[in-house]
Amino acid sequence: MKTLKGLLLMTLLSNTCIQAQDRVIEQLLKANPSYFKHLTDNPSKYRLQILYTQIDRDASNQATFTTHAYRVDANEYFYPASTVKLAASVLALEKINKLKIDKATTFQTLKNRPTQLEVLRDTSAANGKPSIEQYIKKILLVSDNEAYNRLYEFLGQKNFNKTMVSKGFEGVRFTHRLQTSIPLLENQYTNPVQFVNDQGDVVWRQKEQFNKQQIQAPNPMQTIIGKGVMNDSGRVIMHPVSFGFKNAFPLQAQHDFLKRLMFPASFAAKDRFKLNEEDYRFLYRYMSAYPTESKKPSYSADSTIGPAYCKFILYGGDKHAQLNPDVRIFNKVGDAYGFLLDNAYFVDFKHKVEFMVTATIYCNEDEIFNDDKYEYDSIGFPFFKHLGEVIYKHELSRPKPNLPNLDHLKFTYSD
Repeated sequence: MKTLKGLLLMTLLSNTCIQAQDRVIEQLLKANPSYFKHLTDNPSKYRLQILYTQIDRDASNQATFTTHAYRVDANEYFYPASTVKLAASVLALEKINKLKIDKATTFQTLKNRPTQLEVLRDTSAANGKPSIEQYIKKILLVSDNEAYNRLYEFLGQKNFNKTMVSKGFEGVRFTHRLQTSIPLLENQYTNPVQFVNDQGDVVWRQKEQFNKQQIQAPNPMQTIIGKGVMNDSGRVIMHPVSFGFKNAFPLQAQHDFLKRLMFPASFAAKDRFKLNEEDYRFLYRYMSAYPTESKKPSYSADSTIGPAYCKFILYGGDKHAQLNPDVRIFNKVGDAYGFLLDNAYFVDFKHKVEFMVTATIYCNEDEIFNDDKYEYDSIGFPFFKHLGEVIYKHELSRPKPNLPNLDHLKFTYSD
């Protein structure tokens, strides 16, 4: 059941048209059987969900949205992986704005429990010091897990979730740090942190936070997936796995979050993120930048990272992908437990094309978790590459009464 606030928000967004579960995406998929037939023949096996938003502009460049859905179901669980990091980045900027602290200020993570990690330096930064700014750069450029964990600790588990609910994002559940093997209870505790100025003075300190209320799925049965799991000794234990205490970020919530971030003028002032113009430019720049364009942090020494490392739509994350010089993709991807995701706003500056697409696919043929046998390369990445190609081609031919002015999204990508 939708909350009253959610219904009011939908009423306010009169420039948005949602064509729930229509056939537009299905028709695009079925018109390209060589790409998608193996998926459309059994979409439930791949837990396939897609949202595609067409964007039209009026004479004053104001956007109108028409959103098409394919199998979108908030009750069909998928693990959101690194897509949660975009929310953490935005909310961290909101929080330091409220504190009136610059995002480049030295941010130190302290420890109060054996499971916690103290972080006082960051060798990836030009000055060798950690900051909210540097953590967000690393999240948006290469989806850095430790950078997310520091923001999770800054936000605190309780307030992180409370803030998302207050903004009207339904079904969201952020319960844990990423890529850490610690008990559930330890994620309810978050580190003491502090900001330090250039003179070495502490300008703001936050004590360790503890969320007394453990967060879990309202209906845990809906999060049970798979047939087995490989334990630390390499033995497969045959039983389904419950994700009831894991993160959740439903597709509609992800799509709405990105829309609110990329199109603030389309929302009532009270519903916009509490960001300033420089915050938006900072986020847009690093959401659309390639890691190979960054100097601090630099990823030139990592042979596994190519320009399209975090660009699944159109490029499939291919290290050797031929990049379209007219295109920039403002997005956040994720991959874990066989789930592959992209939440993207696509722009072609030359042809004046723009659209949004958010999708998830499950690539785990043997349905065993933690065995590192996930079909990302054979199923997942090709799906995203071809989905981007098909929607892009469709958008190139779609009539538009007014071409968009996208100049505010053009950046010089150099540090």
